[in-house]
Amino acid sequence: MFDMAFGMITSVAMVRSIDISSTKITYTLEDHSGQIEAHYWLEEGDSLKCPDVMLNNYVRLYGSVRTQGHQKMLMIFKMIAVMNSNEICTHMLEVLNARLKSEEFAKCSDQMISTNIGAIGFNPSDGDGSSYLGLEGKQLAVLQAVKNNMTTEGIGRKELQLKFNHISANEINAIIEFLISEGHIYSSFDADHFVSSE
Repeated sequence: MFDMAFGMITSVAMVRSIDISSTKITYTLEDHSGQIEAHYWLEEGDSLKCPDVMLNNYVRLYGSVRTQGHQKMLMIFKMIAVMNSNEICTHMLEVLNARLKSEEFAKCSDQMISTNIGAIGFNPSDGDGSSYLGLEGKQLAVLQAVKNNMTTEGIGRKELQLKFNHISANEINAIIEFLISEGHIYSSFDADHFVSSE
């Protein structure tokens, strides 16, 4: 939304179909904006812990958005049946509020960028020469490139190599692995796309 990626979402939607397999339950959910597939993964012997929801009833779910084969889907962490119809109206108001707040934040960020480009960029070192987040030079540049990418898929390994063509592919891969191990970035929908953990 407004070039911002959100890690966690909550939604209120109607369950249109339920498909149970040994490893996951796939739901087709529908709200006023359309339909989306959602997956609740089961661990071995976990079938009794599956969400207690029924077809054509409203549910509230908490989860994350994933992209697989250019199709968005939801990974469900928790899903509960909606017992009060006021929750549906309240959720619509929450959605409108989230959109307005995101638009306000995007405008504020654009103003900050235009007035002080260094304010939200990275500063390789503060005045005494110490490094930012324990990172230096090339590591900071790669981290900043990942942070600047606002797509839900994240920035690809090939795109990073094109952006930093003066750094060898092996060194880029080593920097990526280091940033993952330090918890600054993580892979998104596959092992070659990365998003910032901040």
